[in-house]
Amino acid sequence: MDSVIKLRNNVISFVYRNILKKIYFKFDPELVHNRFISIGKFLGSSSVTKKATSLAFNYRNPMLRQKLAGIEFVNPVGLAAGFDKSAQIISIISDVGFGFEEAGSITAKPNNGNDGTRLERLIDKKSLWVNFGLNNKGVNEISSRLAGKKYKIPFAISVAKTNCKETAVDSVGRADYVYTLKKLEEKKIADFYVLNISCPNAFGGQPFSRPGAYAALLKEVDKLRIRKPIFVKLSPDLSNKEIDKILLISTKHKISGFIISNLTKKHDRDKGGLSGKYLEARANEMLKYVYTKTRGMYILIGTGGIFSAEDAYRKIKLGASLVQLITGMIYQGPSVISEINQGLVELLRKDGYRNISEAVGKDVK
Repeated sequence: MDSVIKLRNNVISFVYRNILKKIYFKFDPELVHNRFISIGKFLGSSSVTKKATSLAFNYRNPMLRQKLAGIEFVNPVGLAAGFDKSAQIISIISDVGFGFEEAGSITAKPNNGNDGTRLERLIDKKSLWVNFGLNNKGVNEISSRLAGKKYKIPFAISVAKTNCKETAVDSVGRADYVYTLKKLEEKKIADFYVLNISCPNAFGGQPFSRPGAYAALLKEVDKLRIRKPIFVKLSPDLSNKEIDKILLISTKHKISGFIISNLTKKHDRDKGGLSGKYLEARANEMLKYVYTKTRGMYILIGTGGIFSAEDAYRKIKLGASLVQLITGMIYQGPSVISEINQGLVELLRKDGYRNISEAVGKDVK
């Protein structure tokens, strides 16, 4: 069966990378992104299209199963936040082969995001320049639409503060986060939450990456008495000293893990953030540092520059229990999810591991 799936993946990959990508890359990337969201909504709307999608892309192996923070993951490869901004395509994500999804980021108020060009492909860097500005339909509409729905795989909601001048004031920003989390809890939405304190393209920068503001935010979140796991998404532009302070503060609050990392602002443009291979080296360096400092105290999710099974495995051996991608899927095509999962099984067998969890952190001494 594995050989059949590999042949399937090779055929689909060839068609995407040699034909479809050349067509898609001639069009505005945001237009293409919106078209894929529409296609995803259609494919997820019936059992027939979902089954067909699963036959084309899915892959399962018990070696990839893990239970983390009380949640069952069928495989470690997730869709990162920033693709499904308003949580519209969760029902098709498992059929494409992902083991989980992080939808959003979602904010208290609906927002159209930033003006002008907001997405560009940097082909020479195998990266994306992103300046969307947290465009989403707002927590009231999204939570009402998702209430009562069940999905095959776990999904998270990434929570950020609304992109506007008012939330640049810490107290208003905190209230914005709290409102969104409270609404999601009331509607019993998501299996876990992510506090996005590191969006690189919203008004006011990243104020909650400052230790004092971060501590004050977590103090307010604690008052909600949320029982679901809470993760924090970190900026790759933090220094080790800043990371140390965030880790220390987190030990005093109910934080289950960290996503490492968000987009980087360290580039030659005056706004937005970069993803993909441009980010990979720093994201891996940061992942190793956090794992070295925490040694299993937190669940780490690695993202940034994953284009292959080898890329994902490197993050896992640096301390990530789960990984996420978007850019790799855009450049390599949707079959890359199955390719990564199947490749991970081959790499685990080669190293003599029986389960993905055994490889976590093995390259960190």
